[in-house]
Amino acid sequence: MKNTTIILAATLLAVAGSVQAQEKYPNRPIRMLVPFTAGSATDFFARAVGQKLSESWGQQVVVDNRPSAGGVVASELMLNALPDGHTLMMVSIGHAVNASLYSKLPYDTVRDFAGITLVADVPNVLVVSPNLGLKSVKDLIELAKSKSGQINYGSAGVGSGTHMNGEQFKLAAGISVVHVPYKGTPEALTNTIGGSVQFFFSPITAATPLVKGGKITGLAVTTLKRSPVLPDLPTMVEAGMPGFEFNLWTGLIGPAKMPAAVKQKLADEIARIMSAPDMQERALTQGATPHTMTPAQFDAYIKNEVTRLAVVVKASGARAD
Repeated sequence: MKNTTIILAATLLAVAGSVQAQEKYPNRPIRMLVPFTAGSATDFFARAVGQKLSESWGQQVVVDNRPSAGGVVASELMLNALPDGHTLMMVSIGHAVNASLYSKLPYDTVRDFAGITLVADVPNVLVVSPNLGLKSVKDLIELAKSKSGQINYGSAGVGSGTHMNGEQFKLAAGISVVHVPYKGTPEALTNTIGGSVQFFFSPITAATPLVKGGKITGLAVTTLKRSPVLPDLPTMVEAGMPGFEFNLWTGLIGPAKMPAAVKQKLADEIARIMSAPDMQERALTQGATPHTMTPAQFDAYIKNEVTRLAVVVKASGARAD
């Protein structure tokens, strides 16, 4: 009887300790993985959100950049992390693209990770060479159809968001155009200005000064809402492409078995952070609009993106292995 009492007491203490540990989350520094280099939009939000979480919770958030294999290396690190909320990862649309871009991954994009919250919507901008004299998305489509197979579009590399955006446009518009990959966004923009390629879906931060300076022509943004940094540009839907959206979103995920209470605590705190005026202003520097979700909503969002983008990847013929 005495031994039973001791065992029961020990069990109750263990349970109480576990509950207390969850209530005290975080109880040590948080590691936030980023599958890109410092300076990227994803890295920007990881650092901005991490700083605010540190201020709120009194625990350091350490940003760990792991820019290898298009995010696969960082995702594998996440896969093997303890699911206690002390290892997180800030991801972008590439996380969903990789599910079909790679023929084999060491993880399942939907099953092995837990969505916490979307953080921001980040548009691309459809830009064209000013020498073409095009004024609208309709003008570009008409040009592409009149010169089938002769119009080129640039990208920041095979499998990049700019590549997938171009392929989605190609499918939606029913046009035959040639993909020309470059080393990165600066090269693609330079060659669009010069006319080597006729159009490019550029990340908005890179394109904005060129559009405002008249060096390149902006036709539309790819999110469902207009961008506050280029408010005069229509969305692709407004420009006559029903349902067209390509959102270079940024969001936070963790290991699949994270406690629901920890996920919700993170989601709630990030929603508070992103609604603050100073974070709204900081997001604008990336041409982004804060947009948060519940963990369940973000899980569903990622699942839908994996399915939707698989169609685009297949049509493009792009492979990363």
